[in-house]
Formats: sequence, C-alpha cells, structure tokens
Amino acid sequence: MNSKVIIERLSQDTLKLMGVFNWPIWQKEVSVFDWYYDTDEQCYFIEGDVEVETDEGTFKIKKGDFVTFKKGLSCKWHVKSPVSKHYHFQ
Repeated sequence: MNSKVIIERLSQDTLKLMGVFNWPIWQKEVSVFDWYYDTDEQCYFIEGDVEVETDEGTFKIKKGDFVTFKKGLSCKWHVKSPVSKHYHFQ
C-alpha cells in the first residue's frame, strides 16, 4: 500500500521550478483538528511544527518539508507551533 503522506526535502531550485513560492499561503495557530482530503494536496512548510495522526501512524512535519497528502486521507492535525505553508490542490 502506498503511503497517503509523503514527506520530502526538495532543493530551493526544485521548489522554484515547481512554482511553489507562487502558491497561496495558509496559516494556522497552535491547535488540534480533524481533516479529510477530498483531493491531493502538495504543500511546503515555511514555518511551524505539526504532527499529523493517521491510520498509518503519526507523521512529524517541520519547516522546510515538502509534503503530499493523498486524496482519501482522514487525519488529525496537532499544530505544535504556528504553521505557515504554501499549498496547492491537484
């Protein structure tokens, strides 16, 4: 089974080529909330620390991570420090 959360570290050049820095920015304060992805989302974390709890386990995400959340994922976000991320739905 393929993971529904993919965490990568991409070079700044790769991020620029993908147009990531032109994507909208989403911000969230320290909080806990449930989320469901009805489409794939790619995002690049500008700042913050998050734990995303899934059926596959808990994923720790931090500044500099490029993350793909796959369609159909149900999860619980634990925002440990305020988050700012570029995001794009596919």
